[in-house]
Amino acid sequence: MTAAWALRYVMKLPKFVRANHIALYIPADGELNPRPIAEQLWKMGKHCYLPVLHPSQERQLWFVEYTPNALLKPNRFGIPEPDHRYAIRIAANLLDIVLLPLVGFDRQGGRLGMGGGFYDTTFAFHKGKKNKPYLLGLAHACQEVESLETASWDIPLYGVVTDKELILASK
Repeated sequence: MTAAWALRYVMKLPKFVRANHIALYIPADGELNPRPIAEQLWKMGKHCYLPVLHPSQERQLWFVEYTPNALLKPNRFGIPEPDHRYAIRIAANLLDIVLLPLVGFDRQGGRLGMGGGFYDTTFAFHKGKKNKPYLLGLAHACQEVESLETASWDIPLYGVVTDKELILASK
């Protein structure tokens, strides 16, 4: 799947078009690369952010502005991120949309990540609420499974964008 297909699907979401503060990610291990989405958002005058490992709180993410000329450096997992000391940071609850990477997903909003719990911990305030940010996974269609067993701390997605379709969670 190319991110161009994902861009076509997300641009059909009114929430996406209205959003001003969107978090993406830098891909690792074969994840969909959302860079073309970021490029379109920059053209539209929107603000993009990348997750950054919190320097002192375990399994917490900060979201730091991502610009076309942002300098990125690898974090302790080897994933490039902007230097939080020199860029604008936004609180997770102020983001409009978060595009999340994933390993697997189901149509009920279940998401299987890499196992660190960073997104679940960061968005714990979101559990059971229908407010922002709008959590949307990006994935290859082959990553879909019929059902994922979820734990009490898992934060569900509103939907997933694949190379085949936009799936809005049925929960």
